[in-house]
Amino acid sequence: MAEIKSALELAMERSKKVAISDEEREEIKRREIEQKATSLFHRYLEGHLPLHEILKELERMDEKTRTRVGEILLYQWMDALSLSDEDEGLLKGIESLKDRNLDDIRGKLRHLSLDRAEEKKTIEQKVKDQMAEELRGMGIYGSAVEPNITGNEAMKSLLETMDRNYREKMQEVKEVLRTL
Repeated sequence: MAEIKSALELAMERSKKVAISDEEREEIKRREIEQKATSLFHRYLEGHLPLHEILKELERMDEKTRTRVGEILLYQWMDALSLSDEDEGLLKGIESLKDRNLDDIRGKLRHLSLDRAEEKKTIEQKVKDQMAEELRGMGIYGSAVEPNITGNEAMKSLLETMDRNYREKMQEVKEVLRTL
């Protein structure tokens, strides 16, 4: 009597004849390296893996893999930099992989962050004053009148322009960091 084979058995028989080419093997290895670097990046960013553990992990890798994972981590850490106060961990990671002090970059980021906060405050006050003046023109005024600027389209537009300018400045800082 003939034996009935399952779909899995048929697939396994067919896959025995298929071999992976060197190009496919390299692609698989490349993806594994990228996945490893991304995993380290996220675990560090979320606070689940301290920097010294990442460095130990890198030391355990072969030279080629260590270099590639380090490059990917550097790129991801640099890309994640923003004008928030939470960048210190990223800067420490970049410092350790580049083996270089980044106090000048820290200063630039702090300066940009302070400038941005000050400019935002100025824009909000300017829009608030304009809205108060418009209300006064309509006969609505007094110490209890407080213009609501959160939904103001002019302010949104001004803030978007400001943010675009600071993103460009931030990109310049990242480019300087990449060339170090």
